[in-house]
Amino acid sequence: MSPRRRRRVVRSVQYAVFAAALAAVVTLADWQRLQEQFLEPDVARRLFPELITVALLNTIAYTLSGFAVGLVLGLVVALMRLSSVGPYRWVATVYIELFRGLPALLIFIFVGVGVPLAFPGLVFPGGTYGQVACALGLVSAAYMAETIRAGIQAVPRGQLEAARSLGMSQFTAMRSIVIPQAFRIVVPPLTNELVLLFKDSSLVLFLGVTLQQRELTKFGRDLASTTANTTPIFVAGLCYLLVTVPLGQVVRRLEAKHAKAR
Repeated sequence: MSPRRRRRVVRSVQYAVFAAALAAVVTLADWQRLQEQFLEPDVARRLFPELITVALLNTIAYTLSGFAVGLVLGLVVALMRLSSVGPYRWVATVYIELFRGLPALLIFIFVGVGVPLAFPGLVFPGGTYGQVACALGLVSAAYMAETIRAGIQAVPRGQLEAARSLGMSQFTAMRSIVIPQAFRIVVPPLTNELVLLFKDSSLVLFLGVTLQQRELTKFGRDLASTTANTTPIFVAGLCYLLVTVPLGQVVRRLEAKHAKAR
């Protein structure tokens, strides 16, 4: 058998296996029972408008606030990581390794339980929203710091040297020349980090939020308990996809545009 014919046979077998598996799922699954448990129209209708006006809006607010904190903190840590001063580099390295190595859930518990115990009387600005922004920001900053550091190092060294030769200080050259170029380079991975933060915002449920502070996952779980039906969780999952899938497309377009510009 020629190599070309062998590839056709292998491909045909793969298609047949895939079709057989798909047919088995379609014919063997109890679709009626699944529909009653996961997509009950009456239960789904009762989720609105709070699903949008409370759960989705809170999820977006938690994500954007955490991203803002993570971006600022990540930039500071990235500059410390690149500093010629040893203690700055050591602190930045420990921070990155620590927060990238710990599960995000432990960071939420630390912020929600550990910080109030360590600093009695401390009140986060914005209450729960401030706690979430801090927790998500601490987690994302460790990843963003490495991304931003790589972006800064990708800017040709000559750019900085040219700025210094024009009389700019190190700080001015970094702020006006290097960092803007670095951010253009790291936009795709930062957008990807935004998608991850959107999903990590579901950990808010471990902070004991009120009814008006619930995000999508807690909203779906609470309604699933009161209705004895998992339709709210399924609908909440669809809301996540409505946001994350378009963002994923944006990331791929940005990556393709960046690759073409090289």
